[in-house]
Amino acid sequence: MKIPQGSLTALVTPFRNGAVDADAYQRLIDRQIKAGTKGIIPAGSTGESATLGYDEHFRVVELAVEAAGGRVPVFGGAGSNVTSRAIEIACFAEKAGADGVLALCGYYNKPTQRGLIAHFTALHDATGLPIILYNVPARTVVDLSIETIATLSRLPRIIGVKDATGDLARVALQRLACDKDFVQLSGEDMTAVGFNAMGGSGCISVTANVAPALCADMQNACLADDYVTALAIQDRLAPLHDVLFAETNPGPVKYALSLMGLMSEEVRLPLVAPTDETKARVRAVLLAMGLIS
Repeated sequence: MKIPQGSLTALVTPFRNGAVDADAYQRLIDRQIKAGTKGIIPAGSTGESATLGYDEHFRVVELAVEAAGGRVPVFGGAGSNVTSRAIEIACFAEKAGADGVLALCGYYNKPTQRGLIAHFTALHDATGLPIILYNVPARTVVDLSIETIATLSRLPRIIGVKDATGDLARVALQRLACDKDFVQLSGEDMTAVGFNAMGGSGCISVTANVAPALCADMQNACLADDYVTALAIQDRLAPLHDVLFAETNPGPVKYALSLMGLMSEEVRLPLVAPTDETKARVRAVLLAMGLIS
């Protein structure tokens, strides 16, 4: 498959009255694709995968594949704190027609680097899908080392990494350590332009849920080596990046989308709705950007 580059969206999972809102979800995906998003990531961290039941997780991936309709690749989230469940999720994603999986480290367990290599190798060997590694130590506690990423990049279907460390020095070191075709995608919106300048080729974005066209334009400018344009767009997006992480993701993102009339702001416990102060900040940024009136 063509390795995804540019702006990909770590999509929220809309809920209504406690259940997945399938209609809103598929409308969100259609909006993303029409705005220039190059790939959809269902059931990741932003999609509250840790609160989804098995059947819900599978259904969200199915809905994403159906709504995308082959227009852009779908990389289903395959995160779990137990390798056997991650394999089950990945195998289902393959059966459902996903183009690949985004594979999280085994959170909570605090595996060693040897354990992480064994985890991702088992996942690789269990499915024929391309795999993007997901390194987000702020959520998983463990960090995929550069050496571990280099080792895993030698496996034929491990094609890239979503790096949410925010450490731009890693981009250069990982580029040197891995095969030249290994793709690095930012997982941290505020540093996405710098990430690309250091050798990355896109972003799996949270902010793109709210402003997909701007995020797509910014990433396209980076891919064209037009960093003057990319930086100008980043300056417009920076207040939005900032406020969307004022509280735990995806609370502020869902509230923003609710203000835009796209979905309910519902999150699942133990997440709760943002405070009134954060809501006021989100509203002010959306108004300033012309995203609501």
